[in-house]
Amino acid sequence: MDDTTGHFHSHVEEILDALEKEPGREALVHRGRRVSAGELRGLVYGMARALRSQGVRRGQTVTLLAGNLPETIAARYAAGLLGCAVNHLYAGLSAEVHADILRDVETRALIVDPAHRERAADLARRVPLERVLVLGAVSGTGLDTGLDTDMDTAVELDLVKLAAEESTEGLPGSAQPQDICTIRHTGGTTGHPKAICTTFEQWASIGPDWTEEEQVRALACTTLAHAAGLMADATLHRGGTVVLLDEFEAGAVLAAIERERISHMFLLPPLLYQLMDHPEVDRTDTSSLRMLTYGGCASSPARLAAAVRRFGPVLNQFYGQNEAGGISMLSPQDHDPRRPELLRTAGKAMEGVEVAVLDPDGRHLPAGEHGEICVRSPHVMKGYWKQPELTAEVLRDGWLHTGDIGFVDPDGYLTIVDRLKDMIVVVGGHVYTVELEDALNSHPQVLQSAVLGVPDANLMERVHAVVVRAQGGDVGEKELRAMVRDGKGAMYEPASIVFVDALPLTDAGKPDKKLLRSRAVALVASP
Repeated sequence: MDDTTGHFHSHVEEILDALEKEPGREALVHRGRRVSAGELRGLVYGMARALRSQGVRRGQTVTLLAGNLPETIAARYAAGLLGCAVNHLYAGLSAEVHADILRDVETRALIVDPAHRERAADLARRVPLERVLVLGAVSGTGLDTGLDTDMDTAVELDLVKLAAEESTEGLPGSAQPQDICTIRHTGGTTGHPKAICTTFEQWASIGPDWTEEEQVRALACTTLAHAAGLMADATLHRGGTVVLLDEFEAGAVLAAIERERISHMFLLPPLLYQLMDHPEVDRTDTSSLRMLTYGGCASSPARLAAAVRRFGPVLNQFYGQNEAGGISMLSPQDHDPRRPELLRTAGKAMEGVEVAVLDPDGRHLPAGEHGEICVRSPHVMKGYWKQPELTAEVLRDGWLHTGDIGFVDPDGYLTIVDRLKDMIVVVGGHVYTVELEDALNSHPQVLQSAVLGVPDANLMERVHAVVVRAQGGDVGEKELRAMVRDGKGAMYEPASIVFVDALPLTDAGKPDKKLLRSRAVALVASP
């Protein structure tokens, strides 16, 4: 929003203003560290000046490869304060995929935490990077470990050290409303990776509306590159505290909920199930929880009902897409174990969001009829980075076409029944089936392959591949899985591979994935 002087006040500046109001309050907790609001605010301003001294300017792209550290949050805000587009990488992707993304988004500076310095060195050999900025020294020994000499053209510097040499006084933001704020990579099958652009103006209105009076203490136990980052922004903006865990481990999460009196958190459904199944769950005090948001993939109504019985009426389902932002929510009030039909839905459209179910010709379908879920809202992406034709395919006639198939019932509850897009949601990101098929087909002994998501007992999709060997080929599952892991990253590694003599085809001549999926589901279900 604009202030009285006409200056555009970005969401980063609003968060910094909130930090200034109570400089002594606890803002971030990580391991044994407790960072005050004033300390975080000063670090952001110091980092912004340090980035500026390294030549980083408004409109350029800053890429993060960093875990759930206080410095990661500060670096993201510092780049945003300068009006930069921030691209936060998923750590589970291969070096080749990381390099493709860095090239595509024209990264000005790569910011990494000490745990990823070796990957940074590898990337600097693959991509012409000007700056590699590390969020602190390694084990307090400084940066002279020899990695910088391997970085052909890149200069490696300690961003935390540089920030400490700068002023921590306030600095006006440089962002303009239509500048790109985030670039989120979600895959892509040919040419440029598919990357979603959101503007600073849009980002100002994104985030949960927590209007309750009690202070929010949010737990970030999944990557800040995903929904946990949005939750952290909302929490700090509203004067709350963010507790950071390096990764999800059910026992550590339960201990943190009790120790830190956590009120809010976000989990993918399979992680929620792990929490419920942990032996310490019934011996842990979770009474502080006021909102446990879940989403990102299909969930089991039976497990959700059990979660309500264990944690109380605090579950909140969120359905959205990077392209569309938030679409719908199933509120805690609607999580009634006595009404399992509601637990199968994705709730009702969020405030300010229009949802329509359209047929292939773009006609609006009445309640109960299945069609493509389409969305209009202020949160819809600006477009795909450098892919105008793909953007035009998805943004048509004022509607964002989600690729999901579903229906709206007479009471306004949205249900997703299938998806047009061949995408498998896994913990840590998304697997695009065409990309994985291309990788498998690159093996000289593979003639053809089909990749699909197969739900397990908890309705969490697992990556399943069906492969046709070339004549005389004897390649096995172990070799193909290793090839995928090395080439695409652990996230893309199939959970299972089966070999067949030929793929079944539809009348149109395409691999019949519906038939393959039904066979795979039957195989999983058999004892």
